[in-house]
Parts: sequence; structure tokens; C-alpha cells
Amino acid sequence: METPTNAQTLNERMAELIRQKIVKGEFSPGQRLSEAALSESLAISRNTLREVFRLLTKEGLVKHEPNRGVSVAIPSIASIIDIYRVRRLIECQAIAHAYPRHPAKKHLREAIDTAVRCRGSSDWQGVGTANMEFHMAIVELADSERLNVMFRHVLAELRLAFGLLNDPEFLHAPYVDMNVKIVELFEAGKLQEASAQLNEYLVHSERIVLAVYARRISDTGLPAGW
Repeated sequence: METPTNAQTLNERMAELIRQKIVKGEFSPGQRLSEAALSESLAISRNTLREVFRLLTKEGLVKHEPNRGVSVAIPSIASIIDIYRVRRLIECQAIAHAYPRHPAKKHLREAIDTAVRCRGSSDWQGVGTANMEFHMAIVELADSERLNVMFRHVLAELRLAFGLLNDPEFLHAPYVDMNVKIVELFEAGKLQEASAQLNEYLVHSERIVLAVYARRISDTGLPAGW
């Protein structure tokens, strides 16, 4: 019999698995989630899965509708703006005040090397996933497990926003070289310059995502808060 502690750990572990599927682009915004299929693939009971869904609903990653079941959430324009506000506050400060020889430096370099390789094979989903790893590594520079946990949730929401756009190459390709430049500045000890470059990067990315999302809403007739 599962103790409450064990059950909580299982729920959190399964929730993290689903978050990672979202971050990797395996689940799309608006996609219906089959309770039977997902509980079988995760090897958990439906009751456990329902508890996991409750956790993810609180995080804004899934949505439950009466008589329609559970689906992956579709971010609103307001939530996208808020995501980028949080990103600028956390990421820019993390890199500006980082220890240049921090262990996360290796994670940064691995992430951009992966992105470059994926770009070379036109694996744009792979580029997007490597980009998520790059930004996670930036937050790791702050040496705060609380920030790491929170930012993993933010990245999952961000990937949902990216999933609304139909051109992953347009979305991800320009940022590979920008990431390389940021890492080069960081490795050279130019932390303030790296932070300023990252801030410009995030402002540019937010404008692109919002512009494309606004056009999608206009074309499909969906309300802005859909």
C-alpha cells in the first residue's frame, strides 16, 4: 500500500514526466489527453493520473472541461506576456551575477552544441528542445533549486506558446547564433554584456511570438484568451 508520502512522490514524478513531454513538443496545445492511453503508457492507475492532472491544471498546463475530458492548455496572450516578464527578471539576473566557472557552464555549452547539430539536420523540434535546455542552464547559474523548479513550469508553458506557431524553423533558427554569442560573452567573463544581449534576445522573441499568435487568433477567429 502506498503511503501518502510515496503517493505524493509518485504524483510529482509523473507530473514532471508530462511536463517534459510538453517541453519536448510531444504534446500540442489543445490536444486531448486520453486517460486510458496515458495511464497505460505511464504504468499508473487512472486515480493517480487524475491527481497528476489536478497538479498540472493548477500550473495552467492542462485544462479540464466537463463532459469533454482533459486537454493540453492553450496559453493566452496575457500569459505569454507574463512568461516573458518572468524570464527577463530571472534569466538576465542569473547570468549577470553568475560565477563564470559555475558547473552549469557545461550545460550551456552542451545545449548550444546540440542546437547547432539539430539545425544542421533541419531538426527544428530538436533545436527548440535544445533552446529550452539552454535557458534552463542559465537559470541554474542562480544556484536556487526553488527557481529551477519554478522555471521548469515556465518552460513548459512557453513550449505550449511555441506550439501554437506553425513554422518552427522561423521560430527557432534565428536564436541559435544568438545563444552562441551569449555563451561566448559569458565564457569571456563579460557577464553584463551577456545579460544585456539576453535581454534584447527575450524582447525580440516576445515580439515575434505575440505577433504570430495575434495573426493566428485573427485568422482562426479564436478569442485572445482561448
